[in-house]
Amino acid sequence: MSVRLSCALPPTPAIAEQARVAERLGYHRVWVFDSPALHGDLWIALAQVAAATERIGLGTGVAVAGLRHPMVTAAAAATVAELAPGRLTLAFGTGYTARRVLGQRPVRVDNLVREVRQVRSLLAGDVVEIDGRPCQLRHLPGFGPGRPVDVPVWLAASGPRAAAAAAALEVPGVIGTALPEQVWPEFALLRFGTVLRPGEDHTAGRVVDAAGPGWASIVHAAWEADPSAVDDLPGGKRWRAEVDAGRPESERHLDVHQGHLTTLTARDRDLAVAAGPAMLEVGWSGTPEQLRDKAAQAAAAGVTEVVYVPAWPDVTAELTAYAE
Repeated sequence: MSVRLSCALPPTPAIAEQARVAERLGYHRVWVFDSPALHGDLWIALAQVAAATERIGLGTGVAVAGLRHPMVTAAAAATVAELAPGRLTLAFGTGYTARRVLGQRPVRVDNLVREVRQVRSLLAGDVVEIDGRPCQLRHLPGFGPGRPVDVPVWLAASGPRAAAAAAALEVPGVIGTALPEQVWPEFALLRFGTVLRPGEDHTAGRVVDAAGPGWASIVHAAWEADPSAVDDLPGGKRWRAEVDAGRPESERHLDVHQGHLTTLTARDRDLAVAAGPAMLEVGWSGTPEQLRDKAAQAAAAGVTEVVYVPAWPDVTAELTAYAE
């Protein structure tokens, strides 16, 4: 069994051209990030990608529960579905980075489930209670697509509570950051990293640019759990000292997640360099043969789609190398 290759991109002015490249290279789908404090708007970016491409699938990677009223999400999904019939997948999640950069914890799983049910019902054309009052998509002909709007709704399920919610909701697909522990109809595995060229290792500047953001994201997560935990990581003490010196304690979350998975701040670059070979041990970095082996192992574990997160500055080169 083989896996499909997709990519995940942040909403930036370059996303339409990057999506065209992905389509030309044969990528299955473009998943778009949803972190409004770090990037542009998810739904505007998806509309831009829909207009710029012809066949490639579109996905919310992932739409964060609680950032928008369910009616706003339903209307946006219906609009993109009308722009690109049969191409949109609407995936929801609790919002790790998107919420942390707002100084908030991810939303509770029960709130996520409620919003998923509400949006699915709205897209079906049903009347649904939101904030204690009945709501319904009421577009007249010519003002929006007719109901029902056929959009598959997936869930990000990286923990046991979210996995249980996905099973209870009977979603057709799940996105995760680790190999699945149960069988799903479709499972998309999020991976970052880079294809090593002959003679390259962790010391190459290009490799630091491409694989470093993935390592930095691990440090960011450790900091969120316990700031002192990063002191035990290579370069962690210096990194935390710079974070502490940059802003008051109440504002530090505003800086920590900058560049999440896609580019390195100067502070995070020092972290990635200090990590040494360990930088390449997170995510999927390696030779083409090593990456093909990883994909085969993922397929055997039940993964149906690998979602590659290419890093800046040369996204086209990263997309091309992974596709080849």
